[in-house]
Amino acid sequence: MATVIAIANQKGGVGKTTTAINLAAAFAQKKKRTLLIDLDPQANSTMTFFALEEVSHSVYDVLADHQLPFAEIIKPTKCANLCVVPSKISLAKLEANLVGQFDAPFRLKDALTPVRKDFDIILIDTPPTLGIMTVNALVAATHLLVPIQAGYYALEGTDDLLETLERVRARPNPDLQLLGIVITLFDKRTNLARDIQKQVNQVFGEKVFKTVIGKNVRLEESPAYKETIFTYAPDSSGAEEYGKLAKEVLHRVTQ
Repeated sequence: MATVIAIANQKGGVGKTTTAINLAAAFAQKKKRTLLIDLDPQANSTMTFFALEEVSHSVYDVLADHQLPFAEIIKPTKCANLCVVPSKISLAKLEANLVGQFDAPFRLKDALTPVRKDFDIILIDTPPTLGIMTVNALVAATHLLVPIQAGYYALEGTDDLLETLERVRARPNPDLQLLGIVITLFDKRTNLARDIQKQVNQVFGEKVFKTVIGKNVRLEESPAYKETIFTYAPDSSGAEEYGKLAKEVLHRVTQ
């Protein structure tokens, strides 16, 4: 059964989608059968690989209980070993539709169960909120990975996320583990970034990954060309860093 990693932080602009896309690509390069689930209505992960007009069915069609099998919405990408479950803006209306539904937090987990055996690693890109979509991701996941930007208010909202983690552990998913914290958008030239790195390490200790993801123009450009960093700029520092992060992640999930 696949390891399922939810990548979450309700704070926007922390490199969550960038991390999801490029970690998925790094795992695929390592010959891991990888599935990336786009659970964000903005669909940025989806648009990195496909034009939206190419997407006939999305994760909304499964989670809205339209009785579409999960396997039917999985789309292979041009990257070997990497598939994507696409999103669309229609996902934004799902939250309201699920209010009062007894199985609302379990929709993703229930849908995902039949295909977990087909993959080694599943990554879930979540929206920048702590709403029902993020809760679905945490209920379905085996691990939580939290990107934190090396900037002002870096730890803002982290307490709320960790409280949600504990609530999910308390009932629907007691096996959920905090995989780790990854520092993103790190500018080593600034004292602020180094101060934030020190602060994050003091708060989270050994849960902080050794690999730090630096600010990198290539990482920002690659989605516009529908490429991951490994095909767009394979010799860049961004490719090197996400390759190292993937290695660290694999080490932690197999311990």
